Amino acid sequence: MSLDSLRGVASDRTPVTNRTLVVENDPTDDARRLGGWLTEGGLALEVCRPHAGDPLPEQLDGYAALVVLGGEQPAYPAPDGTPGAPWFPALEGLLRKAVRYEVATLGVCLGGQLLAAALGGTVERSAAGPEIGPRLVARRDAAERDALWAPVPLAPDVLQWHLDEITELPARATLLAASTYYPHQAFRAGTRAWGLQFHIECDTAMVADWVAGNPTALAELGIAPDRLVAACDAVMPDLAEVWRPFALRFAAIALGTLAPGAGRELPVL
Repeated sequence: MSLDSLRGVASDRTPVTNRTLVVENDPTDDARRLGGWLTEGGLALEVCRPHAGDPLPEQLDGYAALVVLGGEQPAYPAPDGTPGAPWFPALEGLLRKAVRYEVATLGVCLGGQLLAAALGGTVERSAAGPEIGPRLVARRDAAERDALWAPVPLAPDVLQWHLDEITELPARATLLAASTYYPHQAFRAGTRAWGLQFHIECDTAMVADWVAGNPTALAELGIAPDRLVAACDAVMPDLAEVWRPFALRFAAIALGTLAPGAGRELPVL
């Protein structure tokens, strides 16, 4: 999808910048393909790596968008109250500010869980067990009224790799995609913040690195490493077909050239 096809729908909030803060929570999960698509859409990415000691900004002044990536850490604190990572309380505060001040925000996997937790939702170890590999999710009816989600197919391909899940969405959040055993696959909070349980940033090399780093866990699940990498590689073109335009629409929302509520209206029956 070209950016030209996204122009012409004005937003009520036009940023004066294309600066985008990308928070990398784990060195094994960078922006990868998603970063390329967002750059293609006109955003200038500034990567913050708190896992390597980079300080998080206290405010989002001067940023058009915030993107929070995945990681191995839990979004919820340990029984003694220790956060999943030392910077998570500050990051959750930044996510709350993004929602409050309508900064376009995208949370991916752990990033989506942190968005939910920051706004009062619940994240827990999934009772259904780990979800790993290519899967389908089901778009909900509410997605028809969401500009980011309306063009997404009814059952898009996604890549999953998570042990935890969002068991309760924040109050007033809108569910946009679900699956049988993990009902909160995507949601919107406020007008410009979206959380995803699944991954859209991965390329095959990233998945292969995750597989190589988790041989015992995969063996316990009965997952053959080579088959998993091959299955993920096979769906990469299908993933790009759906999630590249999705990323371009997110960029257009961040830049103010697409209104977030400009989805298709459901027919009146």
